[in-house]
Amino acid sequence: MMTAAEIRQKYLDFFASKKHQIVPSAPIVVKNDPTLLFTNAGMNQFKDYFLGNRKPEHTRVADTQKCLRVSGKHNDLEEVGVDTYHHTMFEMLGNWSFGDYFKKEAIAWSWELLADVYGIPKDRLYVTVFEGDEKENIPKDEEAWNEWKKVIAEDRILLGNKKDNFWEMGDTGPCGPCTEIHVDCRTDEERKLVDGKTLVNNDHPQVIEIWNNVFIQFNRLKDGSLEPLPAKHVDTGMGFERLTRVLQNKQSNYDTDIFTGTIAEVEKIVGKKYTAGDDKESVAFRVLADHIRAICFTIADGQLPSNTGAGYVIRRILRRAVRYYYSYLGYKQPLLHQLVAVLATQFEKVFSELKAQESFVQKVVKEEEDAFLRTLEKGLKRIDDIVNDAKGSTIDGKAAFELFDTYGFPIDLTRLIAGENNLAIDEKGFEAALNEQKERSRAATTIDTEDWFEVVPNNAVEFVGYTTTEANSKVVKYRKVNIKGKTSFQIVLEKTPFYAESGGQVGDTGELSFDGEVAIVTDTKKENDLIIHFIDQLPMNMSAVVSAKVDAERRKKIAVHHSATHLMHAALRKVLGTHVAQKGSLVNEEYLRFDFSHFAKMTDEEIAKVEALVNEKIRANIPVVIKEMPKEEAIAFGATALFGEKYADVVRVVIMDENYSVELCGGTHVGSTGELGFFKITSEGAVAAGVRRVEAFTGFAAEQFVNREFDSIREIRGLLKNPKDLSKSVENLQSENSELKKKLEKLEARQLVVLRNELLQKDEIINNVTFIGDIIEVSNADALKKICFDLKTNLNDYVAVLCANIDGKPFVAVGISDTVAAAKGLDAGKIIKEHVAPLIKGGGGGQKTLATAGGQDASNLQQVIEKVKGLL
Repeated sequence: MMTAAEIRQKYLDFFASKKHQIVPSAPIVVKNDPTLLFTNAGMNQFKDYFLGNRKPEHTRVADTQKCLRVSGKHNDLEEVGVDTYHHTMFEMLGNWSFGDYFKKEAIAWSWELLADVYGIPKDRLYVTVFEGDEKENIPKDEEAWNEWKKVIAEDRILLGNKKDNFWEMGDTGPCGPCTEIHVDCRTDEERKLVDGKTLVNNDHPQVIEIWNNVFIQFNRLKDGSLEPLPAKHVDTGMGFERLTRVLQNKQSNYDTDIFTGTIAEVEKIVGKKYTAGDDKESVAFRVLADHIRAICFTIADGQLPSNTGAGYVIRRILRRAVRYYYSYLGYKQPLLHQLVAVLATQFEKVFSELKAQESFVQKVVKEEEDAFLRTLEKGLKRIDDIVNDAKGSTIDGKAAFELFDTYGFPIDLTRLIAGENNLAIDEKGFEAALNEQKERSRAATTIDTEDWFEVVPNNAVEFVGYTTTEANSKVVKYRKVNIKGKTSFQIVLEKTPFYAESGGQVGDTGELSFDGEVAIVTDTKKENDLIIHFIDQLPMNMSAVVSAKVDAERRKKIAVHHSATHLMHAALRKVLGTHVAQKGSLVNEEYLRFDFSHFAKMTDEEIAKVEALVNEKIRANIPVVIKEMPKEEAIAFGATALFGEKYADVVRVVIMDENYSVELCGGTHVGSTGELGFFKITSEGAVAAGVRRVEAFTGFAAEQFVNREFDSIREIRGLLKNPKDLSKSVENLQSENSELKKKLEKLEARQLVVLRNELLQKDEIINNVTFIGDIIEVSNADALKKICFDLKTNLNDYVAVLCANIDGKPFVAVGISDTVAAAKGLDAGKIIKEHVAPLIKGGGGGQKTLATAGGQDASNLQQVIEKVKGLL
C-alpha cells in the first residue's frame, strides 16, 4: 500500500514527465486579493493568468496547494468531523495549462494517471460532462464527451447540469464547463445491489468526486452574459485526502495515514480510543485531527488568531476544537499545542514552514487555548443563569445567541445543556439574531464592482516608481465601484510611478492629469497583479495621455520609515536573538509599526540597545543597495524572507551592509541610511500570543516627537518651580500624595463608622424583619457598598437599601441577611435588576445577599427605598 507521501510524489512526478513545471504551494493566507481571505482552490495563485493581467512564465504547471474552506461560498465547517470527507484545510493536487493543451490531453492524462499509474479499477470510475444550458445558449460539451469515449465505456459517462458541471470563479470573470471523475468505493456486494451511476453527485459518502477538470473558455460579464476568452486554459483539482483514502482502500479520510498519526497522539493525551463511529467522542477525534492542520498552517503562513477577518476565522476553528475536547473528550486543559510537533514532522518535506516555526506556533496555540478555556468556564456559568431565568420551558433565542457570539458556544452545545434541564431553545429567535449579525457584517463589507471597461489592450502593467515619481502613461482600463454606498472609480495605467499598498507599506497618493483635467489619487492598491489607482471623479477624456504624479514629499517620508524598519529588524535580531521574525508591519508617512515573534516584554535596556544600534547605522550613512537576483541565490546570499509571502522566481534584495541587513523587499527606500536622520522607539507591547509590537519614528517625524517630549518636560519643570533634580522632585510629589491618600482613607473609614451607627438608629421592624432605608452622603460607590456590607455584623434578620447621589449620578446598594433571603425568597441581585435599575435608568447586579446598581436619574432615590420596603 502506498503511503500518502508516495501518492503525492507520484502525482507530481507524473506531470513532470508531461513537461509541467512543479511549483511550490502558495501561502494559505491570501494577500492582494480583496475577494479572498484564504486560498480556497489550487487556481487562486494563477488567477492573473486566467484574467489576462499577467503572462505565465510556464504554460504548464503542477503542484499541491494548501487550501482552506470555512467561509463564504465554500463553507464546510459544520460538516467537518461529523462526516468522513469534509475538511477545513486540505491539499489540492492540480495541473494547469495556460493557453497550451486543452480537453484532449487533460482527459487522456487524467485517465492514464488514475487507471494505469495508480491502478484504480476501471469499473469503479464514472465521469460527468456538462449537458449544456438552453437559457445561456451553451451547448453540450461534445468535445469532452468524445474524448472520454476513447478511454471509458459510454454508459459510465454521465451528463451533469450547470450546478455540477459548469465552473465559475465568481459572479464575474473566467469560467467554463468541467468534467468530474467519481469513484465508487462501496463493497462488491453493495455495488451489485445498486448501480453506482445512480449515486453520482447524490451525496453518497462512498461514491465521491475525486478530480475536477475545468476548461476555462468564457468570461462572465457583469450583466451575466458570456464572451469567449482569447486563450483557453485547463484548471484541474484533485483532493489529496480523498485520493489517498481511495488508494489506501479506507472507508474514511481519517483512516488514512494523513490523519492516523494525529489521532494516535490524541488517544495518548486523553487516554481514550478512537472508535471511528458517529458518536460525539469519535467526532471530537476527527475535529481535532482536521482543525489542528488549519490552525498550524495558517499561523505558520503569518496569520495570527484575532477578532477580525482571517484571524477571526482561525480563532473560530481553534475554539470549535477546544469545545469538542472539553465537552466530549473530558479534557479540561490545553491540548491542541501538544499536536503541533506531530504535524510539523509529518509535513517537513512538503511544507517545511511549519517545522521552521514549530516552537512559535506551539506557543501561539497554547495561549489561545488558555484564553478560551477561561472564557468557556465563564460561559458555562452564564448558561446556568440563563437556565434559571428561563421563562416556561424555553430558553430565549437572544440568550442562546449571546452564548454563541460572546462565549463561543455552538448552538448544539446549548441544546444539550438545555435538554438536561428539560428546556427547549427558541430556535427562530436564535436564527433571527444570527441572521441579523450576518446582515450587518455583509453590509459593512459589501463592495459592488462593475465590469472593467478596456481602453487599451494590455496584459503587462509596468511599475516605474522605484526610479521616478512622475511618468506619462495611458489608461489601460477602468471601472466603477460602490463601497458602503459611496461611488468611486479604479483606473489601471500602462505604466505607473504609484506604489500599490504591499508588504506593510501604504499606497501612494497624488494626481493624474488628463489634458489639464486633474483627478486626485486617494489611494493605490494591488488586486492580484494589477496596480489600481483610486479616484473619486472620472475624467472626460479617458483616452488622453495621462501625466501621473506621486506626492513625492509623502513618498519620501514613507521611504524613510521603511528603510528604518529594515535597520530595526536587524537590530532586534542582534539584541534579542535570531528567533525574531517579522509578523506584520505598517509603514506610512507618520510612523512605523513592526510586529515580531518574541515571548517576553523588551526591557528598557534592550530598547535602548536597539535604538543605539539603528542610530549608529544611520550615522554611518550606509548606501542602500538594491539588487535583483534569482530567489534561490538571494536566500543563499543570506536574505531574510518572510513566512507566508509568495515570491517570484526573480526577487528584489535590499542591502544595508551585507553583514547587517539583507532582506527580500518590494518597497521603496532611501538612497543611504544617513537620510533617516534619527530613530526613536515610542512604544513596545504585546499584540498576540508570542508577538510583540514596536512603534517608532524616524526622520522629521522623530524630530517632531523629540520636540514634543522636550516641551512636555519644560512644562512640568515650570509647574514644579524649575527644580534642579526633576526626578527627585516628582518622587517627593508622589510620596507626599501617597501619605495624603493614607490620611484621607483613615478619615473616610471613621466617617463610615459614624454613618453606619447613625443608620442603626433608623431601623424599623416590618413583618419581623429589620428594615433600614436611607439616602446618605458618601464620596464613592465603594463606600456605599462597604457600609451596606458592614451592617451585616450588627444586624440579624434584615433588609437594607442605601442610596447616594454622587456628582449627580444615583447609586444604590441592597443588603439582605441569609435568613431573610431564605425565608422570604428575596434575592438582592434580582431586586436590583427588576425593581431598582428601571427607577434610576441604569443597571447592576450582584449576589443574593448583596447587590449594587448605578444609573442616570437621581430623582427617584426615595421611590427606590419605598419600592424595596414594599417587598416586605
